[in-house]
Amino acid sequence: MAEEKKTAPKKAATKEPAKKTTTTPKKSPAKKAALSKKETAPAKKKGEPKKAKPTAGQVKVYGLDGKVKGKIDLPEVFDTQFRPDIIRRAVKASRANRRQAYGPGKMAGMRHAVAQLGKGRGAARVQRLTSGGAAAESPPNVGGRRAHPPKPEKDWTEKINKKERMLALNSAIAATGKYDMVKARGHKVTEDMTIPLVISDDFEGLFDKITKDYDKQNKRPAYTKETIKVLLAIGLENEMTRAKDGVHQRAGRGKMRGRRLKKPKSVLFVVDDMDKARKCVGNIPGIDVITPAKLNVELLAPGGDPGRLTVYTEKALASLGGK
Repeated sequence: MAEEKKTAPKKAATKEPAKKTTTTPKKSPAKKAALSKKETAPAKKKGEPKKAKPTAGQVKVYGLDGKVKGKIDLPEVFDTQFRPDIIRRAVKASRANRRQAYGPGKMAGMRHAVAQLGKGRGAARVQRLTSGGAAAESPPNVGGRRAHPPKPEKDWTEKINKKERMLALNSAIAATGKYDMVKARGHKVTEDMTIPLVISDDFEGLFDKITKDYDKQNKRPAYTKETIKVLLAIGLENEMTRAKDGVHQRAGRGKMRGRRLKKPKSVLFVVDDMDKARKCVGNIPGIDVITPAKLNVELLAPGGDPGRLTVYTEKALASLGGK
């Protein structure tokens, strides 16, 4: 027999354990750019002065004679984002909170001695006066109660968040500095005007100046007449004409309830001393006067439409943060 060849047993193939590979998350290009900026940004030195914040721009300062006296930087509030939705909501809430409760009295139309005839009499079964038999108290009858009257206990107030109210006010102030918005609202402004209009602080002393001038002549001061001369010099002639021609009689019952005439809203004056300025411009149609502390959205955006033509004095602008 042939000798069998002895073969060495084959070793079983041993599989090497797979090496674990760690995958690093890919960074977005935006994060990479941010990291590169941080790496390249120079370190801030101690004692280095802070950079001045950008201003909202410069506007001209007009004198009482209409000539430009200089320029002034607008405060940061004029850079506020324009939010017409928040402005309209704030105006709506302000008007709703001023609304008075109305409705009939509890016993209105019910102060009669009445009784019903009952069935089978060939007459309407309504309340009738015991003396005379005339119908009374029921809604369809003369002198009777109302069927579904408005209830005086209804709450008309509307709430608005404090931050929303402040945003609406700041946004409305910023809108007074936009030429396109002021013009789109219907105000008559010229192209060479800088919006908002800023007048020198001499306007604050206009009342005293007119009083002294007329006292020397032993005449009664004509405050409105002299103030109109100043407004014409500034270039507000067309705007005053628009407001004067726009006065018209109201339609409906309101004309018999103490509000016969409707007047367009014209220029808003923001001054430091409201009492004296009001005596000068109070009789000019459509003009309102207010101080910076009492500014509200309804004055800056009547009816919820922002962009009212506004004239600030230098003091008033400084109180808003101007320089």
